[in-house]
Amino acid sequence: MQTPGAIRLVALATTASLSVMLAHSQLAGSNTAETHPTLTSQSCTSSGCTDEDTSIALDANWRWLYKKGTSTNCYTGNEWDETICSDPKTCASTCALDGADYTGTYGITAESNSLTLKLVTKGPYSTNIGSRVYMMESDDTYKAYKLLNQEFTFDVDVSDLDCGLNGALYFVDMDVDGGKERFSGNKAGAKYGTGYCDAQCPQDLKFISGEANILNWTASATDSNSGT
Repeated sequence: MQTPGAIRLVALATTASLSVMLAHSQLAGSNTAETHPTLTSQSCTSSGCTDEDTSIALDANWRWLYKKGTSTNCYTGNEWDETICSDPKTCASTCALDGADYTGTYGITAESNSLTLKLVTKGPYSTNIGSRVYMMESDDTYKAYKLLNQEFTFDVDVSDLDCGLNGALYFVDMDVDGGKERFSGNKAGAKYGTGYCDAQCPQDLKFISGEANILNWTASATDSNSGT
């Protein structure tokens, strides 16, 4: 897998036990259709390897979040629109995650069993920095790896990964449906990259446990796209 940038490919390990924070954006948008790029993987035994029909999905935190039925941003730069998102629950029930233009907007390209993630992509509407994608078992389900007595191997081309940049592939423990079943308001689910968890408890997540993370939100002074 080629990883030229500050990017992350995330796989799910059902055997992991982590202290986590769950993030769940709510509604599924319709302005752009969500089509997961195919990324072929293999399952191998002593008798040989079999191709698996896997794909990738972009994390919800990178996606366009807008008022359902319109093209009005719920979140612009690193600020929430308080006229739409007056409180966490109202925001969650009003705002939708859109499908992704993986190559044009996010610099993500999958070809056969190779994945390229660019650090900076100047798209038609904005400049995107970094990305995080998940391995998918199906269109609505993350790929969960059970690693006991198993080996997981991959190759990384670091020739374009400059000094100071972080290209990572790691395992986390998450709901394979992105939290769709546990949170009734989550209509987007794994298809739209919801449900990220991290034992470091990131504070820049736009949604936490089914509600918008707008209370006491502070825009970053150094990152024009993030806040806490």
